[in-house]
Amino acid sequence: MKKTTALLLSALLSVNLIGCSTGTTTTQQTQAAETETVQQEETAEAEETQSEAAEASAESDGSLVIAKQGMFSAGGTVVTSDGTFDVSNYYTSREGSTSHVDHANVLYQIPEDESGLPMVFLHGYGQSRMGWMTTPDGREGWSDLFLRMGHSVFLIDQPRRGEAGQTSVAGTISTDPSDQTWYTQFRIGTYIDGEFTYNENSQFPEGEEALDQFFRQMTPDTGMDSANGDQSIDNVVVAQAVAAAIDEVYEMTGKDSILVTHSQGGRPGWDTAIYTDHIAAIIAIEPGSATDVGSEAYDALLEKNIPIAFYYGDYIGEEYTDVPAAAMWAGMAATADTFTESYTSEGGVSTIYHLPDEGIYGNDHFIFQDLNNDVIAAHVENWIQENVD
Repeated sequence: MKKTTALLLSALLSVNLIGCSTGTTTTQQTQAAETETVQQEETAEAEETQSEAAEASAESDGSLVIAKQGMFSAGGTVVTSDGTFDVSNYYTSREGSTSHVDHANVLYQIPEDESGLPMVFLHGYGQSRMGWMTTPDGREGWSDLFLRMGHSVFLIDQPRRGEAGQTSVAGTISTDPSDQTWYTQFRIGTYIDGEFTYNENSQFPEGEEALDQFFRQMTPDTGMDSANGDQSIDNVVVAQAVAAAIDEVYEMTGKDSILVTHSQGGRPGWDTAIYTDHIAAIIAIEPGSATDVGSEAYDALLEKNIPIAFYYGDYIGEEYTDVPAAAMWAGMAATADTFTESYTSEGGVSTIYHLPDEGIYGNDHFIFQDLNNDVIAAHVENWIQENVD
């Protein structure tokens, strides 16, 4: 209404000015101004109707409406080399120079209908945030699924990985082929007679195209000396950067975050609680191991009363004799039992879900990319609703 009134006043003022300059105001000029105003008003109404129709269409066809998105870096440090920068030799001079390194890179999306707490996603070994965003066969990843549930999502590339590759440590990246190794370690299947196999009743998307997409999401760590057999990751560097990202989320939203970790990301995920007070909960997807009882991270989690959920897929245990990594994963998953027994006895909330016990079968290490990733996402959301304030 205000816009229409302003347009009408503008049109009338235009007519009056014409009248002042010529000494007359013709009926034709007045009619033209009124016609223009009506047309402008009709255009505004049409645009509003189109906008409403677009919103209605989005609701009816399942479109995901994002109110805001962006990227930022968090944490890290600045290192400075010795000497004085030589501007006359600026292209090759490295003395007296600085480098911004060891930060996290964060892609975020905020849904139009935001209703839940923000969720911060931290990937695992050899991965980047891509794993949360899609699946090998192109279905919606967890980031989209939780956006639809009303959560803002903040997707991290941890320090020295993906779009946060700038590092203070010079690693040497191995170029040795290793698809079969990780495929077996991730309990998807194994490799026999020149072919990738799938575990019985597997929920992993099958086919050459899906495998090609899965393997191409692997991402090297720029600070890792993997060419020389060293696969260690600086958990403190990662944890501090993730904490800085969570603090930034708090500054943006005024809300604490639910931290979702996977695999290798689980270890620095526990340590993140040491460096921030804004973790609402931790959901650890096959974290490999829980933090040690009595460790600094354990004490921080307990002191800050952070509820925790562990999720493990299928094919874990010595009874799966045809799954080479099954016994190894059973040992790693047992650490969650030790943690939970102590944590709950001291008043904390810790829940362990082995998906087969929930009637959900066929899941490997990448449960958030499997064919039933939506079922598991709904299970996670139920836990959030019941345990996170």
